[in-house]
Amino acid sequence: MISGIVLVKNQEEQLAKCLEALSFCEEIVVIDDYSSDDSVQVAEKAGAKVYRHRLNNDFAAQRNWAMEKAKNEWILFVDADEIVTSELATELYQQSSQFLTELNGYYIKRVDFLWGRKLSFGDAGATRILRLAKKSKGVWKGRVHETWSVVGEIGNLKSPLYHFPHPTIFEFLSEINHYSTLRAQELFEKQKPINVISIAAYPFGKFLFNYIVKLGFLDGIPGVITALMMSFYSFLAKGKLWQLKHKKKIYEFGN
Repeated sequence: MISGIVLVKNQEEQLAKCLEALSFCEEIVVIDDYSSDDSVQVAEKAGAKVYRHRLNNDFAAQRNWAMEKAKNEWILFVDADEIVTSELATELYQQSSQFLTELNGYYIKRVDFLWGRKLSFGDAGATRILRLAKKSKGVWKGRVHETWSVVGEIGNLKSPLYHFPHPTIFEFLSEINHYSTLRAQELFEKQKPINVISIAAYPFGKFLFNYIVKLGFLDGIPGVITALMMSFYSFLAKGKLWQLKHKKKIYEFGN
């Protein structure tokens, strides 16, 4: 049996379809970061178990807390802007009889769609993420861009998970601004070095890698926008890291 878990923050418009696609799960758990919209009501209407818990800018901690609320050993994490395809739901249902095997988790292929266009290349192309695993076999790590660290053998599922991020460019910009702040703080706490080359050259190199090497240009206008935005994210994260270090030096100098 599988417990589906969804972390939510003001995503009432996307949440209903996400939860509907999780109907094959024995239970659905929604962790709400005190939304100001009707996300909680949407989740309750869908029959989900809803818990309110502050994210506190730490996604790994939120996911680990969420696993404690699930009753099943097998956990499937899905974001509110993701939809489990019917093919994936069928595969998960068929695989459930084998969940007592030596495997402790499964990678799932995620397919991104941006403004009606499937992204087959670039940063989003051929992405496999670990989202299904035994809760007793791993923990989430990382304040942002968190990863599920699971011990033991990991398998691969064939069917895809659909991802519909960034409904508008405004929201895209708002998200990378927010996440770059969290990433900079995380790097600062790890005492990562920063210099002018990493601030200027790394984002440019990332754009070239995603747009040229990983063939992002084949995804048309959404492809170039994605490549530029992800490079801008890197620039913001590096720039904010430098600012944090600079403020620390000023404070130490003044004291």
